[in-house]
Amino acid sequence: MKRLIFTSLFVFGGVLAAATTVSAATFSISPSTGTFTVGSTFDVSVLLDTKNQSVNAVQMVLNFPPDKLQLVSPAASRSVIGIWTGPPQFNNQTGEVNFQGGIPNGINVSSGLITNLTFRIKSVGQAVLKFSDSSKVLLNDGLGTDVLSQTQNAIYDFVLPSPAGPIVVSKTNPDQTKWYKGPLVTFDWASSFTGIQGFSYIFNDNPVDEPDKISEGMQTRVAYQSVADGTHYFHVRSLRDGTWGGTTDFAVNVDASPPADFKIQIIPSETTARRQPIIQFFTTDANSGIDHYELKLIPLSVQTSSSFGQNGNQQFFVETQNPYVTPPLQDGDYDVIVRVYDKAGNYRDVTQRLQIRQAIFEFLGIGGLRLRSYLVIPWFWFFLVGFILLGILILFTIRLRKWHREHDLKVATSQLPGHIKAQLEELKNFRKKYRKSLMVLLLVGFVWFGFTSQRVMAQDLALSPPLVTNVSKNITDQDIFYIGGKTDMAGVDVIIYIQNLRTGGTMSEMARSDQKGDWFYRNPTFLMPGNYLLWAQARLGDVSSPPSPQIQISVAQTAIQFGASRLSYEVIYLILIVVLFLAILILIIYLAIHSYRARIKNKRFLKEVKEAEESVRRGFAVLRRDIHAELDLVKKAKFNRDLSVEEKNQEAQMLKDLEAVEKYISKEIWEVENSSSQTDS
Repeated sequence: MKRLIFTSLFVFGGVLAAATTVSAATFSISPSTGTFTVGSTFDVSVLLDTKNQSVNAVQMVLNFPPDKLQLVSPAASRSVIGIWTGPPQFNNQTGEVNFQGGIPNGINVSSGLITNLTFRIKSVGQAVLKFSDSSKVLLNDGLGTDVLSQTQNAIYDFVLPSPAGPIVVSKTNPDQTKWYKGPLVTFDWASSFTGIQGFSYIFNDNPVDEPDKISEGMQTRVAYQSVADGTHYFHVRSLRDGTWGGTTDFAVNVDASPPADFKIQIIPSETTARRQPIIQFFTTDANSGIDHYELKLIPLSVQTSSSFGQNGNQQFFVETQNPYVTPPLQDGDYDVIVRVYDKAGNYRDVTQRLQIRQAIFEFLGIGGLRLRSYLVIPWFWFFLVGFILLGILILFTIRLRKWHREHDLKVATSQLPGHIKAQLEELKNFRKKYRKSLMVLLLVGFVWFGFTSQRVMAQDLALSPPLVTNVSKNITDQDIFYIGGKTDMAGVDVIIYIQNLRTGGTMSEMARSDQKGDWFYRNPTFLMPGNYLLWAQARLGDVSSPPSPQIQISVAQTAIQFGASRLSYEVIYLILIVVLFLAILILIIYLAIHSYRARIKNKRFLKEVKEAEESVRRGFAVLRRDIHAELDLVKKAKFNRDLSVEEKNQEAQMLKDLEAVEKYISKEIWEVENSSSQTDS
């Protein structure tokens, strides 16, 4: 029994030791690098290294760019795979090769051939052969353990064949691997041989092609206008001594379209109390791809412009990446402009308004609560005052409920007097009116809180109008106006004209373009409310350009001005809210004090009523005793003699008057008590 346990432990320990010493298998491609010409084919081998382990199953998924490569045929005649679970599959549209197979009894190799692949090169550029994450190599351990943890991909460069004909150059697209945004493409060529009789050329989308044998003449230059976006090829060959020579292929990459439109996302929101919000942006380009992003923050208030340079005129784009964390910003409004460039030099601008507001409350951790950055309230006083107010409200609520219950009981037992009903109607109307005022207050609180670019070609003899790319549209009279754009040359003066459509007055300002041709102007003061027309004109020395297209903007009124002082509507709303809040608070305090005093007065009044009632009862008892004494005398007189009719009538009248006075006095006392209690309610 002990020997069996020892053997089991030894086997189990051996399995654990084997499991802990498993190393990773590797897929690789040979050759891993290389340069090949367009139109040719090349072979690659997929190899397996088991790292001194025995494996018995392989699944290989290889991806390739279908726009650059075409798989001619996979060769599986020579392979370490003994049993194919399915025929090798490939798809030239999606760029995927898939192999699955098993190896009986397993195999241990350092460079085992899985398959040979033959690719044909379709276009110039760069291609990467990459193993998919779904690839697997299973260990021959009866458990199917996947030991593939490393893959070695391959990268290749594809170029056009060496010129077999005339030497070709392009002044507009000199580098065959770069992208250019001009739709105009020119080619120049020359032959190193003499006796040339003509040339034949063609311009199409085929990487390798042969022009026809019809001479186009002896011209050595051609220009193509309005060339579509994409990669195109120019093919030319020469005729010499009646024989057509070899062909030269030249590639050009054209991208005249800007990147796709996009939106700027500001985290946590466009209106925030965070001093350093996060700005996110992303877009794509269909042809040349995205090269880089640039960003500019433009302050729209005089207070915030001090941290951005004198007069706010030094704001230029800076290269950045997504996401972008702003520097600490002051309270105010900003325009965030993100400019994205593609690899051809086209760009697109997107603008988003950012509003930094001061938080009403700010938590300071264990330090307490900060109110509008002016007052710091420690937690002790905050909770002390809060619980005191809560206790007052609870007490006031309990008393109100008690008074209402007493009132309902009295109403159920007796009809209310007319003046009480009138007071209740007035109270109901007052409550309705109060609810409407409260709703208006809440609504006021919620309100408070809460170009396609075009390239301008330079002319030799005249300046082109400046291009306006950024302008602050739909601003208010407490936002700073700005305008910016591009010129076709550096160091050009840009005259900005601003015309008020209401008054007809026009003012002009000047800005100067930098080395990149970017210009920007920021008005140091606010514009008056109204509609304006904007246009710009470039000036270099005595030469002026035609005016740019006119742009209309609107300036809305959001502030009241008293001489040189300005009072924004936000401040007015805040003042009204504070005044209304204080008025309601004073009213609540007044009602509480008044109710307390009225209750004390009512208690005193009830006490006096009870004392008066007791006095009346005592007086009534004395009166009744006297009347009974008189009646006793009358009764005694009856025994001595008969009463006269007048005496009998007098006796009956005295009893009747006594009963009426008693009822009258009791009724008056009840009405006094009822009226006083209702008044208290």
